[in-house]
Amino acid sequence: MKTITKIQLRNFKKYREFNVSFDPELNLLIGDNEAGKSTILTAIELVLSGSKSKVETIGLESFFNTSVIQDFLASGKKFENLPVLIIELYLNEQGNPSLNGKNNLDGVPGDGLRLICEPNEELSHEVAQVLAQAEANFPFEYYSIRFSTFADEAYTGYRKFLKHLTLDSSQINNEYATREYIKTVYESHVDQPQRIGLQNDYRQQKANFKENSLKPINDTLDNYQFSVKSGTKSNLETDLTITEDDVPLENKGKGRQCFIKTEFALQRSNPDQDLDVLLLEEPENHLSHTNMKKLVDRISESEAKQIFIATHSSLISTRLDLRKTVFLNSKSTDPLLLKDLPNDTAKFFMKAPDNNVLEFVMSPKVILVEGDAEYMLIEQLYINVTQSTPERDDVHIISVGGTSFKRYLDIAKLLGMRVAVIRDNDGDKEVNCVDSFIDYTADNMQVFCDDDDTNWTFEICILASNPKLCEELFSKKLRKKPKKEEKITLPEYMLSHKADVAFELLDKKAEELLTPDYIARAFAWINE
Repeated sequence: MKTITKIQLRNFKKYREFNVSFDPELNLLIGDNEAGKSTILTAIELVLSGSKSKVETIGLESFFNTSVIQDFLASGKKFENLPVLIIELYLNEQGNPSLNGKNNLDGVPGDGLRLICEPNEELSHEVAQVLAQAEANFPFEYYSIRFSTFADEAYTGYRKFLKHLTLDSSQINNEYATREYIKTVYESHVDQPQRIGLQNDYRQQKANFKENSLKPINDTLDNYQFSVKSGTKSNLETDLTITEDDVPLENKGKGRQCFIKTEFALQRSNPDQDLDVLLLEEPENHLSHTNMKKLVDRISESEAKQIFIATHSSLISTRLDLRKTVFLNSKSTDPLLLKDLPNDTAKFFMKAPDNNVLEFVMSPKVILVEGDAEYMLIEQLYINVTQSTPERDDVHIISVGGTSFKRYLDIAKLLGMRVAVIRDNDGDKEVNCVDSFIDYTADNMQVFCDDDDTNWTFEICILASNPKLCEELFSKKLRKKPKKEEKITLPEYMLSHKADVAFELLDKKAEELLTPDYIARAFAWINE
């Protein structure tokens, strides 16, 4: 099995410097918009394609890191200081001398491929003239584009070391992308001698059609006759399509196209012809929740290829295994890895029906609360205490089940995120909030609960801090207990109508609401 073990980038798109190691089977690139997910997939595809024309068609100016270019133009603009763009893919041991060498940024022996874009030394005079101009003019056109192995052997698209396929759901209806997809999967299912034979048969069938079926018509014509297209733009591979129930792929809806393309690419028919690398760009696009689950199951069952998935979806990341995730953030160029996440925590997120792991990881500061009532009120309490908003302070509030706190803290341990847990003391602060979290004692995480064991839950704490306000709002709603003369008490009412109470407090008394001390302490700590 041929796999990519690591990627290194220099001055490519958003990254001045970037490197990350990969899992041999599955790699989930998770992040918000502009985080760099597509950048990594693009880098992998460019190097594996070995296509100079692809780089030239898109344009070097689209690939170079803009801040590097700006810094150069603001400097002395010397030829020797021109930035160089490098993408390197480190491979597992291939047993191929053409791949092995020290021609890489690390300078260590290994198998690998690289793309390097650097100023052409032979055109240094012309480059100097461009740089001498007063206006900001970067000499992209004078750069050379070279694909080479770590053994410093040049290669092109005709000499591919790994077979790869890219599926971009945003291009699902693009005719060229569909044609290239069909061509690639066809080559992965049919070996070359058989393809050549089929091409010959197809060409002969076209010739026979012309000689037999069209002959009666052409015999009636003089100088001009009907024929059938042939050549590189009209051959078997360009005319092939994929059908489901006799309906061509291109006539399917976008969601179904996405599902079929991914599932077909994951099929194994001939291990010798298998793809080595499959790149999936946001496969969740156009898919219903049910079909996305089916696709996740299909991906998890696949074998014999290395898969890279760029996604926004928490469902995809957690169901497939958080430990194989590379988290990327638009505000940082450092990848966050969870390969050391405890096995039981990874399995928890795979099984959890709903989780907020993506928004959790993407947030610099997080407050975790354990119920709907807390979640409804916590933002207003934050505003009342801090005279600011969570958004303005880069604080994200997430509601999780009370038993899930430690699962999220396992992630915070690895990533160094600042996390405040606001929870009930459940009648025993020492046992439930101190001893229970002894393994989660760190500068970046802290548990906050009421110090008084009699204030055992959130509603009781709110009542203790706002007795008159709660009496005013809810006293008229107290009714007699079934089969008893006495009325339901105010605490009993608030505990049995948690969501309704929280909503009414927010709707009618939001700005008057006083915040329990332990929650106010959590707000102060998260912003230290």
